[in-house]
Amino acid sequence: MNLEKILAISGKPGLYSLKVQTRTGFVAESFIDGKRITVGLRSNVSLLSEVSMYTTSDEKPLVDVMRNIAKKENNGPTPAFKDDKAQLSAYFLEVLPDYDQERVYASDIKKVLNWYNILQARGLVSSEESAATEEKSEKVVVSTEAKPAKTPKTVAPKNAGMAAAKKAPAQKATKSTKK
Repeated sequence: MNLEKILAISGKPGLYSLKVQTRTGFVAESFIDGKRITVGLRSNVSLLSEVSMYTTSDEKPLVDVMRNIAKKENNGPTPAFKDDKAQLSAYFLEVLPDYDQERVYASDIKKVLNWYNILQARGLVSSEESAATEEKSEKVVVSTEAKPAKTPKTVAPKNAGMAAAKKAPAQKATKSTKK
């Protein structure tokens, strides 16, 4: 399951896929209706890969929570819960037994389940770790090995060419008017 380019935009329903970054923001495509919208830099945007849930010990990444939901539901959709807080917390205790019940509200659980159902409808949810996640863990192992020290590069100052141009004045073009 890859949540790298999936966004939640504050004030907008559903999830969005990051398409193009622009000078003033970016373009995102809705998972619900497929419409593209332009989002400014001042908008409150969350990458799902950066979202995590509070647990009693530390924070659990959202991808792990989604994977637990997928295992419980056999990669199917979650049941529809109304506004019953007791049912939501009982369901979430089965999915994530050590979630912090004081800091995770019923609205947060509804949001996660809604996001899961949107991603599941698109076929982006799986109960198994993806190959990309395994490759990232292999890259981390490779990057922790000792590497030889790099020698610093010498860079000429930006205006080094300007100093040479200032030393030699340019020839003035004159126009002769004599006949």
